[in-house]
Amino acid sequence: MKKLTLKLFSLVALVAAVNLTSCSSDDPDPIEKGDSDVIMNLEDGILNGTLKETYTLSPSVVYSLSGQFIIDEGAVLNIPAGTKILADNGGTDVYIAVLKGGEIYVNGNANNPVVMSSVDGNPGDWGGLTICGEAPTSAGVDAEAEVGGFKYGGTNEADNSGAINYLQIVGTGAQINSESQYNGVSFYGVGSETIVENLAVINGADDGVEFFGGTVSVSNLYLEDNDDDSIDWTEEWSGSVTNAYILHTKAGFSTAFEGDKNNGNPTFTNITAISTVGGKALQFKKESGGTITGLSLSGYDIDLDMADGVDPSVNITFADGLTPVSISDSGDDDTFYYSLDAPVVPTVDVNSFDWVDSDVSFDSNVLQGAVTGDVTLDASVSYTLTSSYIVQDGGKLTIPAGTKITARDGGTGVYIAVLMGGEIDIQGTATNPVVIASAAGQGGDWGGLTICGKATTSAGVNAEAEVGGFEYGGTEVEDNSGSITYLVLKGTGAQINSESQYNGLSLYAVGSKTTIDNISVINGSDDGVEFFGGTVSASNLYLENNDDDSIDWTEEWSGSVTNAYIKHTVAGFSTVFEGDKDNGNPTFTNITAISTVGGKALQFKKLSGGSITGLHLSGYDTDVDMADNGDLSNVQINGAAADATLVPGSTTLYTLNSGKDAVALDISTWTWINASL
Repeated sequence: MKKLTLKLFSLVALVAAVNLTSCSSDDPDPIEKGDSDVIMNLEDGILNGTLKETYTLSPSVVYSLSGQFIIDEGAVLNIPAGTKILADNGGTDVYIAVLKGGEIYVNGNANNPVVMSSVDGNPGDWGGLTICGEAPTSAGVDAEAEVGGFKYGGTNEADNSGAINYLQIVGTGAQINSESQYNGVSFYGVGSETIVENLAVINGADDGVEFFGGTVSVSNLYLEDNDDDSIDWTEEWSGSVTNAYILHTKAGFSTAFEGDKNNGNPTFTNITAISTVGGKALQFKKESGGTITGLSLSGYDIDLDMADGVDPSVNITFADGLTPVSISDSGDDDTFYYSLDAPVVPTVDVNSFDWVDSDVSFDSNVLQGAVTGDVTLDASVSYTLTSSYIVQDGGKLTIPAGTKITARDGGTGVYIAVLMGGEIDIQGTATNPVVIASAAGQGGDWGGLTICGKATTSAGVNAEAEVGGFEYGGTEVEDNSGSITYLVLKGTGAQINSESQYNGLSLYAVGSKTTIDNISVINGSDDGVEFFGGTVSASNLYLENNDDDSIDWTEEWSGSVTNAYIKHTVAGFSTVFEGDKDNGNPTFTNITAISTVGGKALQFKKLSGGSITGLHLSGYDTDVDMADNGDLSNVQINGAAADATLVPGSTTLYTLNSGKDAVALDISTWTWINASL
């Protein structure tokens, strides 16, 4: 995006504006001026008062917006390409408004957009642009706008309030009261014959654009760092937005979308919304909804917020087949959050807005979005994982030895995933491991690392993962999803819903040609490592204080674990091992598990089992739990069925009589396991 040095233009314009306005400081309230005074002001480069005729600005003049400038019924304002309007930092007293029956024509082009901005372009410096039309709105005919008290709304769906093309508007959103603010551009009952194309709203203290009923449509919309909602609508607006790029780089905003009240079923096509600071993407209140196609979300903690508890399938259509999946409720009985698993590959190219003057650029140390080709990180750079970072089919992510990645404390919105056909190559060493951790390293701070492969699983081909909704599983037993060596993960396991969480390392149908070696997972809120089918093997695992299971497997995983050291010093964890479903007979060699807080060691559900050699258990209250009364013969220890005795009074809990006293694994040389950021 180009840098037009907006602030430099503003400073120059400020000097000009002071000179131009110095002779009119004793003028009466601008809104009360006669039309001749308004025209005289315009000739002097000042926008102030009420325009009652047709007037065309000059692109060679930098205009000063010194107060309220209103285009009355029957009046027309033409703004040629390249015109610049400098708004006083006057809050709610400075704005441009088009009344019912008035028209505005912003005639910018890609080389010479029209710019409206305050000197510094800070949020709330001025009001913004308000357009009032005669199209229908559920507020009725001649409703009163929350800004300016202007009248809007009628019965003319094809109302024409003018045209906007290539307009950049900056620093809007002045606060009227605790409930109301100006937006970048407010469309009140604006009709379908009004043309709005190529509009950018940056640094607004409230919404970027808001539609109050009406039928107007907008295309090519760029919205950056608007504090409340980027796109907001209410009162049964029934228009459309095509090609919108929404960017959030400042914490504390409200949403990318907010729909409210009755549903006029507006349509949205090709919407890309990116956040580097978490937050909410889409919010729907009351009965609002819409039809959305080509949605790409990246970096948001919450994809969908149904603020009043309405089932999203009632009023919202995701034409790409996205299915809202409940992730949790907010604690409010009427508010429910959902994940959409929307693609992170942008559906709108930011380069199509190269006419926009923006100071924002993504730092090369921020990791989020999609990896579609070969990407190699730089160990000398301190990276921040702000959101999802997903290696797509055909993509490859290489992480050299010594690389450190700080994961934002963003819960389920922050994770790394490798999809089927993608590849990851983590090249840590004993002296320079790769570290991916949240700053505090507390369980649940972020998601973790998920890899999806093409090996076999009892879930079938192209099964859907419980995390991310990613597809996994095929027929390639020797599938290769890459290589991971000397990796430290801390603070993983964010909670998706009451049934599902991210793990430190999730391996979905990963194949036997994939290398998993020297992995440390510390302080995970769920499992350390979980295998969902597949044939992959892992060696040299260090798993410390993972709240659920240290090693978990299901769906007939048939690989192996060699050399695992498991440590529990915090009470309340689940187990050392949890096997579930049918038995793929994975093998375990040299497993040491030590607890200082009691708890359960080995749990086998349904028909699961495995073969264990070199088991050392110390400090656990229960050695084996055959949770569904599976046969002990499914658990082979040192080549024979587990030698165990039922705990008195139990039908599923056992104490091992032998086979748990192997020499503990010596990890004195594993100095890499506690590496920090």
